[in-house]
Amino acid sequence: MQFHHHGYVSGDPRVQPAAGIGLDRPAELPDEVDVLVVGAGPAGMIAAAQLSQFPEIHTRIVDRRDGRLAIGQADGIQARSVETFQAFGFAGRIAEEAYRITEMCFWHPDPAAPSRIVRGERPPDDPAGISEFPHLIVNQARVLDYFAEFMAHSPSRRAPDYGYELRGLERTDDGDHPVTVTLVRTAGERAGEEKVVRARYVLGADGARSRVREAMGCTMAGTSAMHAWGVMDVLAVTDFPDIRLKCAISAEHGNILLIPREGGHLFRMYVDLGEVTPEDHHAIRATTIDQIVARADAILHPYTLDVKDVAWHSVYEVGHRLTDRFDDVLPDEVGTRSPRVFIAGDACHTHSAKAGQGMNVSMQDGFNLAWKLGYVLSGRSPESLLATYSAERQVVAQALIDFDKQWSTLMAGRPGEVDPAEVAAFYVRTTEFLFGFMTQYAPSMVVAEPTHQALAAGFPVGKRFRSVPVVRVADANPLHLGHQHRADGRWRVYAFADDGAPAPGSALVRWAEWMAEGDDSPVRAHTPSGEAMDALLDVKAVLQQGHADVELTDVPALFQPRTGPFDLVDYEKVFAADPAEDAFDARGVDRGGCVVVVRPDQYVAGVFPLDATAELAAFFRQHLLVRG
Repeated sequence: MQFHHHGYVSGDPRVQPAAGIGLDRPAELPDEVDVLVVGAGPAGMIAAAQLSQFPEIHTRIVDRRDGRLAIGQADGIQARSVETFQAFGFAGRIAEEAYRITEMCFWHPDPAAPSRIVRGERPPDDPAGISEFPHLIVNQARVLDYFAEFMAHSPSRRAPDYGYELRGLERTDDGDHPVTVTLVRTAGERAGEEKVVRARYVLGADGARSRVREAMGCTMAGTSAMHAWGVMDVLAVTDFPDIRLKCAISAEHGNILLIPREGGHLFRMYVDLGEVTPEDHHAIRATTIDQIVARADAILHPYTLDVKDVAWHSVYEVGHRLTDRFDDVLPDEVGTRSPRVFIAGDACHTHSAKAGQGMNVSMQDGFNLAWKLGYVLSGRSPESLLATYSAERQVVAQALIDFDKQWSTLMAGRPGEVDPAEVAAFYVRTTEFLFGFMTQYAPSMVVAEPTHQALAAGFPVGKRFRSVPVVRVADANPLHLGHQHRADGRWRVYAFADDGAPAPGSALVRWAEWMAEGDDSPVRAHTPSGEAMDALLDVKAVLQQGHADVELTDVPALFQPRTGPFDLVDYEKVFAADPAEDAFDARGVDRGGCVVVVRPDQYVAGVFPLDATAELAAFFRQHLLVRG
């Protein structure tokens, strides 16, 4: 973490200096805003948190609850989400309080006595070691708390406006604030009072029964699996030996997915309530907690379950549904106008909870859209950038639905119908998807064609930037390169050096001179006037030598920019190979060097040769406006 560059800081360095709207943020919800986020769940909170780094943009987030969420339904945190939390500065803290999944046990009927269950396969949670980040279980409410803290500490000094429910939304296309939203207060002395807000853009992150989606005229299409599950968070005494391990339990009386929770005592059980007939008409949802507990106790035989306290429970029927679009542009309007209203999270896609995907995918929806709104509203990018949100995220949601159909079917299978070994094998086989790393965006204005992919095979274009160990030259600190990527709205440009750099005349030095001084350089073309050299593009160098063999005085000034009112030198952008795991070998980076461009949401946007300066400049001109 860098601080003191604006003067000595004696307090919490995570609290950024107030700026823009944060200097005089209205306490009351104003009549006009740039972005109105409806819904303070995972998708809405991460979007508002990212937008809080654009203090010139007035964003407000409203929610119908009268205060913070106390108990959240979602609890599974993929490694990709923890990676995202690292960018927002709280991965370490939330990991300390969470439950960490390291193995999964599969239990099935004893062949010698089918009424009893026995332990079967026990694969590691990440058998291939695809991520340095853990797979966590933690209450959704705590995730929202951390995003709320990030917003409160941001230059915008943002906070949710609780106690507002959406009543109506209309796009008028009149003036600078073409979306009119009617809200009604849900709590306090002014409950029932209406409030009209006009916005430039609206994000509906208001859940599966989204009123924003309804106002947009979107259609949720899909099917029901005709299967019901009871879910409960409980404190209990049991002789089941794996109560503190994630387990998939298949028995004569049904199935259980057991998820230990944070704190060492609480655990969640998804309890199979069986198939639901079309004539049921949701009557299964009236199943009592006592009935759910009794069913769980029967499935666990010969072990017993004595529930002492129920923190939360619910009953749901598995359904797989996806909206036809993620924004308000109708099919016959594509290419003729820009979207003004968007939806994210459960408002777009619903599925079973057992794969732990809902909150995770929802957060990536919000992250994807927020930086794009920030760039458009701050004058960095054209409005056409916003069309990439629906194009990218709808494909991801469809993949999620397809995966969940397979996983939920396997989880609901009865002994004899499904081979327990196949369930375990499917879990291992799909780890990359379960961890959130399968997403790969197609070429667009913000994803280049993979023409030069061979130069960095381990950084697939369109997929998230997979971090790699390096050593920071200035202080000899070993660290992860990707962990330096903060959710500050900037692009990252990693220049992997050619052999011999930073010697004069090397490809890296020539590239750095062009980036700093060339007329068509993205730094010179797109960085707003009066702002620091790295205000838009955070350019870093990764050298092939060991850190002790590099003299910082030989490194081009591009990688040591000046910062703050005292014109101090930033020494944290030059890295060397880690002797324990060389970055070039680990990620298949060509020894002749290359440039890896990474979007603000951590996805690789392109790989370019060091000498392909015109190609790199043309890529950035597709989505960044030339400065005035």
